[in-house]
Amino acid sequence: MLGNRLRKRVRHLRKWAKREGVSCYRLYERDIPEVPLVIEWYEGKVHVAEFAAARDVRSAPTGEEHERWLDALLRMIAETLGVERSEVFVKTRERQVGSKQYQRVATDGRTSVVHEDGLEFQVNLSDYLDTGLFLDHRLTRARVRREADGKRVLNLFGYTGAFTVHAAAGGARSTTTVDLSRTYLDWASTNLELNGLSGPRHRLIRADVLRFLADPGRRDEEYDLVVVDPPTFSNSKGMQGHFDVRAHHGELLRRVIGLVSPGGVVYFSTNSRRFRLDTEALPRARIEDITEATTPEDFKGKLAHRCYRLVSEGRATRSRRDVAPGSASSY
Repeated sequence: MLGNRLRKRVRHLRKWAKREGVSCYRLYERDIPEVPLVIEWYEGKVHVAEFAAARDVRSAPTGEEHERWLDALLRMIAETLGVERSEVFVKTRERQVGSKQYQRVATDGRTSVVHEDGLEFQVNLSDYLDTGLFLDHRLTRARVRREADGKRVLNLFGYTGAFTVHAAAGGARSTTTVDLSRTYLDWASTNLELNGLSGPRHRLIRADVLRFLADPGRRDEEYDLVVVDPPTFSNSKGMQGHFDVRAHHGELLRRVIGLVSPGGVVYFSTNSRRFRLDTEALPRARIEDITEATTPEDFKGKLAHRCYRLVSEGRATRSRRDVAPGSASSY
């Protein structure tokens, strides 16, 4: 069943990818309940994620039998896609807890450089559950690039800086990338260097985003274009409290809007499947749901993310409560 489904997807998506100049894309996403895999193509290499939670609730082999079952699937995937078995990388996704999706699971260091819209990005298919490039945000990154010319750009929860690279390539006056992980900020620096975009105009700041936004020193900062793509839930070391996107996004975005110039744009995205935007928390922004417009062909029919475009109607005068050093403690 998987072989038939994969061959059908390959026939369709390879034609689309060639036509659109896309070299990394999703081929299969748990379409068959008995095969809970996500399969992605990275320029001749294949990344496979097995979802353990789905495996546990179906009639599936376990122990050594499961290992043989999975190995047979991986060999079939390699044969179907015309690659060596050594170029198929597999991870097991447990139920997400905190920042678990970002943790290192191996130390093989199998990195490679892939391309998107004429830009280069380093991916690591061996060591982390996520590869360093979220493929479902391909169209959103293109939007940011088109709108970045002359803008002061802020990338929050910046991960490996893919949005930052697109903004810099689009002519951003400056970029500021904020993430709590030194590993991912170093990765973002590598991505900027790969594209000849390093320099003092592109700041990389290691910080808890919520503390960054609450810092009184930000009182006079202003940005024209902001990307906010937070985790669904996080209680990472170095954070003040925890973050739950459904409970806390309203306050998060209110603080973000407080740093945006009149008419400035915020792109907010989440992959929480039970998400509902708290519009009442954002009275100073015009809001547009652009989920459908930012869902690429290889993710059609799947709720990969929800995405919103917020336009600031002017900065409110922030109170002392808004900028107090401990004001993020409610998270």
